[in-house]
Amino acid sequence: MAIEEIRVCGTVQGVGFRPTVYRLAKACGLYGDVCNDGQGVLIRASGSEAAITKFVARLQQECPPLARIQQLVRTPYEGELNFNNFVISSSVSNTIKTEITPDAATCPQCQQEIFDPFSRFYRYPFTNCTHCGPRLSILRAIPYDRCNTSMSAFAMCPECEKDYHNVENRRFHAQPVACHTCGPIAWLERADGKPVTASMFSMLDDVDAVCTLLQKGQIVAIKGLGGFHLACDATQETAVQKLRQRKRRYHKPFALMARDLTVIKEYCTVNAKERELLVSPTAPIVLMQAIRKKQLAPSVAPGQNTLGFMLPNTPLHHLILRRMNRPIVLTSGNISNEPQCINNNDAQDKLGTIADYFLLHNREIINRVDDSVLRVVGDKVQTIRRARGYAPTPINLPPGFHNVPQILAMGSELKNTFCLLREGQAILSQHLGDLEDAAAFNAFQDTLNLYLNLFEHKPEAIVIDLHPEYLSSKLGKELATANQIKLYPIQHHHAHIAACMAENGIPLDSPPVLGIALDGLGYGTDSTLWGGEFILADYRRFKRLATFKPVAMIGGTQAIYQPWRNTYAQLIAADVWDNYQQQYADLEIIQFLKNKPLQLLNQLMQKGINSPSTSSVGRLFDAIAAAIGICREECSYEGQAAIEMEALVDINSLNNNKEVVTYPFNFRFLDSIYCIDSSPMWRPLLNDLQQQIPQPVIAAKFHQSLADTITVMVNRLCQENTINQVALTGGVFQNSILLEQVTKCLQILGINVLTHSLVPANDGGISLGQAVIAAAQSMT
Repeated sequence: MAIEEIRVCGTVQGVGFRPTVYRLAKACGLYGDVCNDGQGVLIRASGSEAAITKFVARLQQECPPLARIQQLVRTPYEGELNFNNFVISSSVSNTIKTEITPDAATCPQCQQEIFDPFSRFYRYPFTNCTHCGPRLSILRAIPYDRCNTSMSAFAMCPECEKDYHNVENRRFHAQPVACHTCGPIAWLERADGKPVTASMFSMLDDVDAVCTLLQKGQIVAIKGLGGFHLACDATQETAVQKLRQRKRRYHKPFALMARDLTVIKEYCTVNAKERELLVSPTAPIVLMQAIRKKQLAPSVAPGQNTLGFMLPNTPLHHLILRRMNRPIVLTSGNISNEPQCINNNDAQDKLGTIADYFLLHNREIINRVDDSVLRVVGDKVQTIRRARGYAPTPINLPPGFHNVPQILAMGSELKNTFCLLREGQAILSQHLGDLEDAAAFNAFQDTLNLYLNLFEHKPEAIVIDLHPEYLSSKLGKELATANQIKLYPIQHHHAHIAACMAENGIPLDSPPVLGIALDGLGYGTDSTLWGGEFILADYRRFKRLATFKPVAMIGGTQAIYQPWRNTYAQLIAADVWDNYQQQYADLEIIQFLKNKPLQLLNQLMQKGINSPSTSSVGRLFDAIAAAIGICREECSYEGQAAIEMEALVDINSLNNNKEVVTYPFNFRFLDSIYCIDSSPMWRPLLNDLQQQIPQPVIAAKFHQSLADTITVMVNRLCQENTINQVALTGGVFQNSILLEQVTKCLQILGINVLTHSLVPANDGGISLGQAVIAAAQSMT
């Protein structure tokens, strides 16, 4: 007779793991017990060695849907086991090493129950089980027990208690289990405070009434899983426009939700991988090619050829959409740039001028969790925003990082996430937004404190971006000083490249890769703004080998939101403005620029007043877009011009690129590094405009020209430095056309290409890169 202690680490709490252990142990004839503790799940088992081995094998094969076994260790048990059966023991609190399960979309069984009139969960909007429901969003502490969640406010009724304690039941130890009798409730309120009466519309209940309101063109604020959303009928232009004006989100595409895949397929093409993402427990927003078989309000996604759809992820949303045969807009419940509202009073205060009605509930949201956004590029999933369904699932670090110290990386200023490093894993926070907004920065600090407490994380070092004005960097410095721990300032683009290396499993002591980091901007080691970089990098150090020619950002931040400023700066940098304003005087862009205060702009550039130089490829995209008439005057969000230009690209021109004459770039050797100069491309581009070549063709030519230029530069650098591995990173590589073209060109040359999948290529992935660089440097 053998007695063993079996330690299971990973995502094993709150996912029906202990009931599975119980069922399998009984089936294998074992005695002993299983419990949750801070490290995961601990099993003590007595039986024949063959029976225990069979049990362990079945446990790995029959793991519950949301569980993930990271490590399973068997050791002989030295003590005595006084069990004549197999039981589930109470949780034990000790050092926190276990993983926290992300929130999971409603499982098929719970979906069936909420629409079954004979089920006690019929039309109950908070139905869940161990296979689905809230996790991170309601969690205050580990272990994941009801007393440590916002469900502690609701005492279970006898029926729920019976399910909770029945090991054969799907709801055995499902911490948020509840029903109509004992659980949270949802109710409808008018924004103007007047009473809601049943005579106003036909309805089964308040949740069902939301569908009627949406169909009537009303805007409803809905308290969901990890925050509030604002909803309206996506086919009614008046309603969508009203939402845009009230929310002050004038152009950025809205996310959509549809009842089922059948509805989505009326508006988008859906391939197998996209379908898999949509119906998965993570239920993210998936960006897909629009086909618009049916009419969608034009204001839903202006200037786009993709639509971002998700399926209902809670019973509440399933019930709202039961009668809805068309999509709804479901966008974050906030005023632009502020964090999503999570409590009722705050929502009524901030969203009262936007929404006509509120669907509220009384289950507290502890952790704000926005919707995740993904897309499929080629055959690979690309994460745009990592949040609900994914955070805080840890990312396993590559070989060599298993004994890393505890490290806290503070992330960037925009699209912020932070990262905790411990025991060979990186725990990335959910997307926290742009910290330049005071409310977002406060939410960032609250979430950081929650994570540090949840994981009992005591950083031995703190990592920040080099930029001296980033709020995340300033806070990181304060924390490092207050706790007297080491501070690592890390260059922005090195962090981008390291993040790409880490998620692709590149071992710690591997030879350097060539990283191509293209983005809006990042602070360089020379105190200038970088954004078009070719960098030789490993985890510890980097060397800048090539860059795009620096060009002034006239007006600083204004250049991000007024693309024409970048066009003018490019023409001045190319030293062609004086000639071209006569030669191309008939072109709209030239006439447009002539009407701007050019003398003042020239003085700003000459004197270096609020016109920092940047090698940013993001700003080059803005310059081209403005030149051909896309978002020329202004953008309402960063990258709008580039995104709309990508949507315009004539795919036929790309597919026939051998017949297309691309725009030329120059290569120079300047200050010991290569410099890519876009000056030569302006004459042929303006010629195309003069010959009235369509925008989509010019957009295609620019994308192909840039891809070809990057390929030539990479080929040269790889040969000179004996490299065969290239990492593509930075927000510009969220452009699927550029990413596919560059990847294809480099693979033809036999170069191994690393791209992002688990974390965003944009600044949402920066904190992972910061953390692994600091870990590597600390181990030298």
